[in-house]
Amino acid sequence: MKTVCKKNKCNGCMACISICPKKCIQIKDTVDAINAVVDESVCINCKLCERVCPNISHVNKNKLIEWKQGWSITNIRNLSTSGGIASEVIYKFILSGGYVASCFFKDGEFLFDITNNINDAMKFAGSKYVKSNPQGIYEKIKEKLITHKVLFIGLPCQVAALNNYIKVKENLYTIDLICHGTPSNKLLKKYLYELNYDVKKIRNIKFRDKLDFGLFINNIKINPPRVMDHYICSFLEGVNYTENCYQCEFASIDRVSDITLGDSWGTSYKDQEKNGISLVLVQSEKGRELLQYSDIELLDVDLKNAIKYNEQLVQPTKLSKKREKFFKLINNGTSYKKSTFI
Repeated sequence: MKTVCKKNKCNGCMACISICPKKCIQIKDTVDAINAVVDESVCINCKLCERVCPNISHVNKNKLIEWKQGWSITNIRNLSTSGGIASEVIYKFILSGGYVASCFFKDGEFLFDITNNINDAMKFAGSKYVKSNPQGIYEKIKEKLITHKVLFIGLPCQVAALNNYIKVKENLYTIDLICHGTPSNKLLKKYLYELNYDVKKIRNIKFRDKLDFGLFINNIKINPPRVMDHYICSFLEGVNYTENCYQCEFASIDRVSDITLGDSWGTSYKDQEKNGISLVLVQSEKGRELLQYSDIELLDVDLKNAIKYNEQLVQPTKLSKKREKFFKLINNGTSYKKSTFI
């Protein structure tokens, strides 16, 4: 089996699929790992896939120039899982004439779309603790950049892939989200199926709500308040990610985007935590521009403390001792719930 990058190290960014002129690359998802597999009978060895692969081609990382914490000062904050800064930036970016590309949930899949409609863009809101499918979004962004500004919001590996794919970046703005790691969507579907949910009939799904972590299906939490379900428990313990996540080269203080967003935990603003506080790391003047025109409150943050509560800013999630047995049980057909009791 020929793969674009080293076996089981694929991020699933799918930029290789987008750039391949012969369309001879497919993503193989084995639940515990994913691979971009090349059909050698069709491949012409042009190596364009290697050029865009963030695991092969070097991606420039930017030093921090500013670090803050804060929140939207509009009603957007109340509708967000954190401080609402991503949604606030999206809102103002579209009002200024730009397009926004990011991830949303539809028909059981986590896909990417690009829009300049504010109402449609609100579907991008919310944390997503699962692998998403960016296939096709790189071409759409490239085409739109000819005439408009585009803001892309995604995981660090996806931003890195986009930076390799797009050569003329004058109109491109990027935000990456602090990422602990991502499980295969097959795992989420398995868990929901065992709970008797038809994933294609789910209108919306959330993985947390401010301080309450857990799956919310059609706005109803499947477990009682403050009680986490088995999927979220295994996610927060770092058990169910695909193999590549434990060697992620983008889990570093130098970032590939204009802005990095996450949660700001353990702050001195205890009275604000229940409403959500965002951590904001700025790496470029474009990043400063995005914040300057948004209705947000920004305050100083202790960077060492921010890293303490977001370790993926300096290192990937550590490989859990439970992971090998967890996936062995999963692949043997054991239920998700029983597989977590290890």
